[in-house]
Amino acid sequence: MAERVDFWFDPVCPFAWATSRWIREVAEVRDIDVVWHVMSLGVLNEEKNPSPAEDEEQLARWIPARAATAVELKHGKDEVGAFYTAVGTEIHNNGNKDFADAVAKALRELDLDLELLEQAKTDVNDTTMRASHQDGISRVGQDVGTPVVAFRGTAFFGPVITRIPRGEEAGTLFDASVELAKYPYFFELKRSRTEKPVFD
Repeated sequence: MAERVDFWFDPVCPFAWATSRWIREVAEVRDIDVVWHVMSLGVLNEEKNPSPAEDEEQLARWIPARAATAVELKHGKDEVGAFYTAVGTEIHNNGNKDFADAVAKALRELDLDLELLEQAKTDVNDTTMRASHQDGISRVGQDVGTPVVAFRGTAFFGPVITRIPRGEEAGTLFDASVELAKYPYFFELKRSRTEKPVFD
């Protein structure tokens, strides 16, 4: 039976993107079933940032997570993973920082209704997005970001990686993460990052 891995992401986060591509590599070499969940850096940081209702730059950064939520509500969790791959590729691999345009291109690629983008420009689905965000963040605490990965009853922020391991190397990193998760009193390993994520 496949091992369930729950993965919380905000599409705009480059570190979540790198980790998500790793977990997709893991799925090729280990028997896992990834369940994708939306979280929002906008929600996480809203106390120190302007409201998206009042600030165009903040609104733009909320749109991808809101769009992923709209996709889930209309098409289910399986389509969320496909949407994340499409929009994440546009944002991170193709360098498209016009987030509304990136969402539109992802929706077209998947033959999904562009009305989902219009929803994402509003707060119509924020209750659902906030509940998903809270589900993830409640497992790890408020002093983290994205991604949050959970398996075997344990959740972590990360692993934070800047390169994407492939093949068996990806599986080995997953095995090590599982070993850490087995010890109930393990909480954190950390060192300063020396580079930005690379997605090749």
